[in-house]
Amino acid sequence: MSDKTREATLPLPVRRSLRKLGEDLALARRRRRISTASMAERIQISVATLRRLERGDPSVAIGTVAQALLVFNAIDRLAQLLDTVADEVGLQLMDEAVPKRIRNKPLGPASGAL
Repeated sequence: MSDKTREATLPLPVRRSLRKLGEDLALARRRRRISTASMAERIQISVATLRRLERGDPSVAIGTVAQALLVFNAIDRLAQLLDTVADEVGLQLMDEAVPKRIRNKPLGPASGAL
Protein backbone atom coordinates (compact mmCIF):
# COMPACT_ATOMS: atom_id res chain seq x y z
CA MET A 1 0.00 0.00 0.00
CA SER A 2 1.48 3.35 -1.00
CA ASP A 3 1.77 6.32 1.37
CA LYS A 4 -0.92 8.17 -0.62
CA THR A 5 -3.31 5.22 -0.33
CA ARG A 6 -2.60 4.80 3.40
CA GLU A 7 -3.17 8.51 4.01
CA ALA A 8 -6.40 8.47 1.99
CA THR A 9 -7.78 5.68 4.20
CA LEU A 10 -7.34 7.75 7.35
CA PRO A 11 -10.45 9.63 8.50
CA LEU A 12 -10.48 13.30 7.62
CA PRO A 13 -10.30 14.49 11.28
CA VAL A 14 -7.15 12.38 11.75
CA ARG A 15 -5.51 13.81 8.63
CA ARG A 16 -6.41 17.36 9.68
CA SER A 17 -5.07 16.83 13.21
CA LEU A 18 -1.78 15.41 11.93
CA ARG A 19 -1.41 18.25 9.46
CA LYS A 20 -2.04 20.83 12.22
CA LEU A 21 0.43 19.10 14.54
CA GLY A 22 3.06 19.19 11.80
CA GLU A 23 2.39 22.87 11.09
CA ASP A 24 2.57 23.66 14.81
CA LEU A 25 5.88 21.82 15.16
CA ALA A 26 7.29 23.71 12.17
CA LEU A 27 6.14 27.04 13.59
CA ALA A 28 7.56 26.24 17.02
CA ARG A 29 10.89 25.37 15.40
CA ARG A 30 10.98 28.57 13.36
CA ARG A 31 9.97 30.75 16.34
CA ARG A 32 12.93 29.34 18.23
CA ARG A 33 15.12 30.01 15.19
CA ILE A 34 16.17 26.37 14.94
CA SER A 35 17.26 25.34 11.46
CA THR A 36 15.90 22.17 9.87
CA ALA A 37 19.38 20.62 9.96
CA SER A 38 19.80 21.43 13.65
CA MET A 39 16.34 20.17 14.55
CA ALA A 40 16.85 16.94 12.61
CA GLU A 41 20.15 16.40 14.39
CA ARG A 42 18.59 17.05 17.80
CA ILE A 43 15.86 14.47 17.28
CA GLN A 44 18.21 12.08 15.46
CA ILE A 45 16.38 11.91 12.13
CA SER A 46 17.11 12.98 8.57
CA VAL A 47 16.05 16.37 7.25
CA ALA A 48 13.70 14.53 4.87
CA THR A 49 11.96 12.86 7.82
CA LEU A 50 11.69 16.22 9.58
CA ARG A 51 9.99 17.64 6.48
CA ARG A 52 7.54 14.70 6.54
CA LEU A 53 6.89 15.30 10.25
CA GLU A 54 6.21 18.99 9.63
CA ARG A 55 3.81 18.11 6.81
CA GLY A 56 1.85 15.81 9.11
CA ASP A 57 2.81 12.57 7.38
CA PRO A 58 1.03 9.75 9.27
CA SER A 59 3.88 7.30 8.65
CA VAL A 60 6.30 9.22 10.91
CA ALA A 61 6.87 7.25 14.10
CA ILE A 62 5.28 8.51 17.31
CA GLY A 63 8.72 8.28 18.93
CA THR A 64 9.90 10.94 16.50
CA VAL A 65 6.99 13.18 17.51
CA ALA A 66 7.90 12.60 21.17
CA GLN A 67 11.53 13.56 20.54
CA ALA A 68 10.41 16.77 18.81
CA LEU A 69 8.20 17.61 21.78
CA LEU A 70 11.18 17.00 24.07
CA VAL A 71 13.23 19.54 22.13
CA PHE A 72 10.43 22.08 22.69
CA ASN A 73 10.16 21.13 26.38
CA ALA A 74 6.58 19.96 25.81
CA ILE A 75 6.94 16.22 26.39
CA ASP A 76 4.66 16.38 29.46
CA ARG A 77 1.78 17.33 27.15
CA LEU A 78 2.13 13.99 25.37
CA ALA A 79 1.79 12.13 28.67
CA GLN A 80 -1.42 14.03 29.43
CA LEU A 81 -3.20 13.36 26.12
CA LEU A 82 -5.54 10.73 27.50
CA ASP A 83 -4.99 11.02 31.23
CA THR A 84 -7.33 8.50 32.83
CA VAL A 85 -8.08 10.83 35.75
CA ALA A 86 -9.64 13.32 33.32
CA ASP A 87 -11.33 10.71 31.07
CA GLU A 88 -14.96 11.67 31.73
CA VAL A 89 -16.45 9.07 29.39
CA GLY A 90 -14.30 6.27 30.79
CA LEU A 91 -15.08 7.25 34.37
CA GLN A 92 -18.81 7.42 33.63
CA LEU A 93 -18.78 3.97 32.02
CA MET A 94 -16.82 2.61 34.95
CA ASP A 95 -19.32 4.12 37.43
CA GLU A 96 -22.23 2.56 35.52
CA ALA A 97 -20.62 -0.86 35.88
CA VAL A 98 -20.41 -0.61 39.68
CA PRO A 99 -22.90 -3.04 41.20
CA LYS A 100 -25.92 -1.62 42.99
CA ARG A 101 -25.58 -4.10 45.85
CA ILE A 102 -22.81 -6.29 47.11
CA ARG A 103 -23.89 -9.49 48.80
CA ASN A 104 -21.77 -11.29 51.33
CA LYS A 105 -20.89 -14.77 50.21
CA PRO A 106 -22.10 -17.45 52.60
CA LEU A 107 -19.30 -18.88 54.69
CA GLY A 108 -18.40 -22.46 53.96
CA PRO A 109 -18.42 -25.22 56.59
CA ALA A 110 -16.02 -24.59 59.44
CA SER A 111 -12.78 -26.44 58.94
CA GLY A 112 -12.12 -26.73 62.65
CA ALA A 113 -8.69 -25.14 62.23
CA LEU A 114 -7.73 -22.26 64.42
